[in-house]
Amino acid sequence: MGTNTSMAGQLLWQGPVCISWKQDLEGAVYHLANCFLLLGFMGGSGVYGCFYLFGFLGTGYLCCVLWGWFNACGLDIILWSFLLAMACLLQLAHLVYRLRVDTLPEEFNLLYKTLWLPLQVPLHTYKEIVLCCQEQVLTLVTEQTYAVEGETPINRLSLLLSGRVRVSQDGQFLHYIFPYQFMDSPEWESLPPSEEGIFQVTLTAETECSYISWPRKSLHHLLTKERYISRLFAVLLGYDISEKLYTLNEKLFAKFGLRFDIRLPSLYHVLGPSASDGGPESEKDEEEGCEPATCPALPVPTSVQQSPPCSPPPAATNFPAPLFRARMSRPDSGILVSRTPLQNSSRNMYRVQAPLAPLHTPEL
Repeated sequence: MGTNTSMAGQLLWQGPVCISWKQDLEGAVYHLANCFLLLGFMGGSGVYGCFYLFGFLGTGYLCCVLWGWFNACGLDIILWSFLLAMACLLQLAHLVYRLRVDTLPEEFNLLYKTLWLPLQVPLHTYKEIVLCCQEQVLTLVTEQTYAVEGETPINRLSLLLSGRVRVSQDGQFLHYIFPYQFMDSPEWESLPPSEEGIFQVTLTAETECSYISWPRKSLHHLLTKERYISRLFAVLLGYDISEKLYTLNEKLFAKFGLRFDIRLPSLYHVLGPSASDGGPESEKDEEEGCEPATCPALPVPTSVQQSPPCSPPPAATNFPAPLFRARMSRPDSGILVSRTPLQNSSRNMYRVQAPLAPLHTPEL
């Protein structure tokens, strides 16, 4: 028992000892094989990293097969090197097959790099979005209409890939749609999934255009099933609608030539009904907005005339009533620019500047 233990310990700790070393070095094929193996093990990750790794490893193992056949003359060396080389070649073939299956058409590949890759959207998620539109690229010739005002139903969501589309309403130009912008994002957001509607604007191709289109029902089903894709579309559609609103803001001017910002509540007074529409309120505004020279003279109380200049008139206690009246009336555009001096008439003491916006601004 002690003899066996001593022999096992000797083999474990000391190992076999070479009786004699070869005087000649191995051939150049052996050293070339190890160089390829070294380069192969330095490969990175990812698809192209795997190509690099298995390419160099397979070449190195093939060199080992040649070395075992011509120099080492060892059957075990040849078999193991051949098996490892075949495993690397099969792995390369599998990578080539995956790349060929995952290849997208040129338009969709460019769309992914331009719009979805900056958002770090995984490729498999993007493929689900592409499959929803059936990987079809549609075209529009020059002056062909994509949607007609009051006629075309809202049954899809489209994204422009190339060209330029003109948006108009009642024959009046509104704005352009450029590549990688949604063509009907306002209609998509304004219409619930369970309702049907028609376009309120006309979309006409100003140049030759190409676009992709998702059917409304299919896209709603995808967004309901995939929450991540739903949030992606919410972000993209929100950004697209804001860009269209700011484009319209560049064309919006008040009567007196100043530009308004759609974010300001004072825009309500410009887009609201004007004072020239008639009615009791417009008549009251005209009475309040008349010149001091043309306004009828108002009787001034005797107590006011006899009071010292520094003392306030007794009628000053009636300010809250005109303030409420002025808040309810709509001012003319001239009142927003300049305020009438309050020193030519005693009636001007009762004039109070209307606020820029009501407390609850109605939706435009």
